[in-house]
Amino acid sequence: MTGSNSYQHPNEHGYYGPFGGAYIPEMLHRNVEELRTNYLDIIYEPGFQKEFRELLKDYAGRPTPLYFAKRLSDRYHTTIYLKREDLCHTGAHKINNTIGQILLAGRLGKTRIIAETGAGQHGVATATVCALKGVECVVYMGEKDIERQSPNVARMKMLGATVMPVISGSKTLKDATNEAIRDWINHPSDTHYIIGSVVGPHPYPDMVARFQSVISEEIRIQLKEKTGSELPTHVMACVGGGSNAAGSFYHFLDESSVQLIAVEAAGLGLDSGHSAATTQLGKPGILHGSKSLLMQTEDGQVTEPHSISAGLDYPGIGPLHANLFKTVRAKFLSATDQEALEAAFELARLEGIIPALETAHALAVLKQLNFSMDDKVVICLSGRGDKDLATYMKEMMPDNL
Repeated sequence: MTGSNSYQHPNEHGYYGPFGGAYIPEMLHRNVEELRTNYLDIIYEPGFQKEFRELLKDYAGRPTPLYFAKRLSDRYHTTIYLKREDLCHTGAHKINNTIGQILLAGRLGKTRIIAETGAGQHGVATATVCALKGVECVVYMGEKDIERQSPNVARMKMLGATVMPVISGSKTLKDATNEAIRDWINHPSDTHYIIGSVVGPHPYPDMVARFQSVISEEIRIQLKEKTGSELPTHVMACVGGGSNAAGSFYHFLDESSVQLIAVEAAGLGLDSGHSAATTQLGKPGILHGSKSLLMQTEDGQVTEPHSISAGLDYPGIGPLHANLFKTVRAKFLSATDQEALEAAFELARLEGIIPALETAHALAVLKQLNFSMDDKVVICLSGRGDKDLATYMKEMMPDNL
């Protein structure tokens, strides 16, 4: 547990148990301190909350439905509800956080926004709110991710963002984050960095979790309407850095009767050397400004991750999740690339919903779990599969069918 005696919040130094903190270069100290000392006052100020809630409702399209997936439920002999974050404007949960952070940046007087993106959903969501507010937007994206997520690159450019290809390292999310941090160091006074997940130096993990907590806030209300009880038996979500999982879990973290299930990307297999299952393969270390679990070599070099889904292709995990893993508050499972593909096709054919490859990992572990008919299982359907159609089409080629 953290200093506040809740899994939800870090202590005053930004730690969830042993994980978190702010490990930053001196050049960023002013920016991070400005955020840390102001973010709670700003985001809970009535005028901010009013504008935030109005935009979530009228612009992002919240509340998103909690959908009873009857045919999927029949397949797994239980009751499954899908929290339809894929129906948010821009196609994923990412917009919840970017709306919050663009409003925060405005109140801090920032005139330029930078972001990193892997699957491109956070980049699109950031470009979207920058267009909404008329603010300059620069998005860093690994060259490999630009190739496999070209529809989202086109969307960002159409929205007026500058997409900066990153050609260092594995040319994926970790490297895009490195470049965004370098940019922030070079532009400390006018730039706000919209981090897309519950990672980075304090206060980012807490701030992003609070903005995404609207997901579980709605689940409780909607489940009460449908079943008479606010509490499901299980909440499931995929985890890369972990923002959709943090949002889905948030208002259940201190409800011990609710089993939280986080699903990481096993890639080509846990022992293949091509995986992104951080809790299974990682150990404590410091990455991108916080202490958490990360995949690394014996001498502390970060291991290159692999996942078929660009959004889970990250060698670390947010400190909130690292603490949930260490304290066994959440159960961490993993799904391979192939299992995720199969789960995506299963949902498409059973429910007429094509999920993002990230989300498909959460669906894939339904086969690994034993539910009863009385269980109420909520799965966060974090994004829609439009961006992954090229990958799905490869799987549908005659040789693969």
